[in-house]
Amino acid sequence: MSTLMRVERTLVIGHIFSMAFGLAGLLLVLPNPDFIASLPPIGKTAFAWSMAGGGVMYMLLGMAAVTVYAYRTLGVWHWLGFMLPALAISLSSELLGTSTGFPFGHYRYLTGLGYKIAGLVPFTIPLSWFYLGFSAYLIARAGLNTKISQNWLKIVASIVLGAIFLTAWDFVLDPAMSQTTMPFWVWDQPGAFFGMPYQNFAGWFGTGAVFMTVATLIWKVKPFNFPQHNLGLPLAIYVSNFAFAMIMSLAAGIYIPVLLGLMVGLIPVLVLYRLADTPTEADIPENLAKVSFNNG
Repeated sequence: MSTLMRVERTLVIGHIFSMAFGLAGLLLVLPNPDFIASLPPIGKTAFAWSMAGGGVMYMLLGMAAVTVYAYRTLGVWHWLGFMLPALAISLSSELLGTSTGFPFGHYRYLTGLGYKIAGLVPFTIPLSWFYLGFSAYLIARAGLNTKISQNWLKIVASIVLGAIFLTAWDFVLDPAMSQTTMPFWVWDQPGAFFGMPYQNFAGWFGTGAVFMTVATLIWKVKPFNFPQHNLGLPLAIYVSNFAFAMIMSLAAGIYIPVLLGLMVGLIPVLVLYRLADTPTEADIPENLAKVSFNNG
């Protein structure tokens, strides 16, 4: 195993552990003030750190894990060709949304997610757009590579599905994170979907589709061998973040968004990952392919 692969593994394990630690604080410790008061000094310190920096830490680790993976598997051009548009476009959408209400609706961020850019958007938010969007798009495109031969159709379908998978994660995350005991953002424009306006999902889909399209155009400048089977890290990132959101929603008694997220997000992602991970005739050495397919 290469050094970069070891770093990836360490970062993604840290990312998942940080989310689990944050869940324990939000769901088990925070609702029980008597338990907090009974903690020893080191326990109170750990809880205070979890509430103040846990959200920042898990997003930083997720960003770092996907960054190392993208650099190792795609190279500098294609890593930056996705990351920079994702960061810039998602931040622009968030700044526009928190100041004007477009494209997501009127909302504002509270504390707990780090320093706010322009006093509006925590710097960690664009990071999550990048690492979730990258993971969703990569799995969608790798899975469709095995089923669609026309290149233009494959690219368009990958962008659409990648943006849908990204939005499906928000189906599950947003209701809980805005209605938990310690909310991280609030809606000044309450909507019909568990306190959120439907406009929010159009904004999510549109923002994701835009930066995925820009990244795809940048990638076309320098053609490369698309990673078809080495998708364990993107899958781990998507599944672990979906699980975090699902546990938060279920703990808050919010079920319908979880079902929607499963149907249009997690289950299709798992199917496409399986398709991408299934060897095709093109993946089998020529001599072995002749033997295998002739005997079949």
